[in-house]
Amino acid sequence: METKWLEDFVSLVETRSFSRSAQLRHVTQPAFSRRIQSLEAWAGADLVDRSSYPMRLTPAGETLYPQALEMLQALQGTRAMLRTHASAGQDVIEFAIPHTLAFTFFPAWVSGLREGFGPLKSRLMALNVHDAVLRLIEGSCDLLIAYHHASQPLALDAEHYEVTSLGQEVLAPYSAPNERGVAQFMLPGTREQPLPYLGYAPGAYLGQTVEQLLKKASSPVYLDRVYETDMSEGLKAMALQAHGVAFLPQSAVKRDMEEGRLVHAAPPSLAADLQGHLQILACRAKPTVRHPTKPLVDSLWHFLTQKNQA
Repeated sequence: METKWLEDFVSLVETRSFSRSAQLRHVTQPAFSRRIQSLEAWAGADLVDRSSYPMRLTPAGETLYPQALEMLQALQGTRAMLRTHASAGQDVIEFAIPHTLAFTFFPAWVSGLREGFGPLKSRLMALNVHDAVLRLIEGSCDLLIAYHHASQPLALDAEHYEVTSLGQEVLAPYSAPNERGVAQFMLPGTREQPLPYLGYAPGAYLGQTVEQLLKKASSPVYLDRVYETDMSEGLKAMALQAHGVAFLPQSAVKRDMEEGRLVHAAPPSLAADLQGHLQILACRAKPTVRHPTKPLVDSLWHFLTQKNQA
């Protein structure tokens, strides 16, 4: 049996969708299905009831799911313990972070830690949100930093994981300005002339947040998707070249707004509807006797939680 089969199975339980999990695991749907079938062949039982939609687990699947989580955590916990034999690893904190936060939030956040906490050695794994969460569940990172929106809560069991807030983020639409300094592509567009839309790829966390905003807007918004990518930095680069309107984190466009290269693309009547307010959270597995955390991680966590309580 391969551990990636268990990771695939855990992903499938979380999404309840073969196509969505295939996207998140960066494989084709047929390849993903074959890996689930391989796990079922190893288990000697069907794990998924494919006759229902959304899919459901069979009794065997329900039994395997918590065991799969335990096996992945045990394997990664063993790996973490082996790593502790290398003393150099004790003064390095390993972070799993979505791509967008790795570019927009993390560098400034680490700089801000120097004054109150002190210098920090870090190792960064930039991933999509799903894979970053999985790294924490597997035990292959010390801390997860991720966005949180009420419509898309992080699937972490409070019994086993701790969470603290690092700040807020605002997601809003932006466009390059025209010669008058206003948005070249001003929402909402029309049915006859939809606006060119620079969107997140399917499965991207921020993309799902944007979809929720568009669905709940008080007025219809007309967009024509002309480009997509997983990363907000890629969307910003296209927006700066006046290829369309993009929903971007405020932290990613602050300097561009100050220098007039990007402007808000929603009029006052729509601005509130098309703003998404997200929390930036830090998460870690609760320390146990079997799986203690690095002293440096404990110190940083204590600093962050005390800062929130102040």
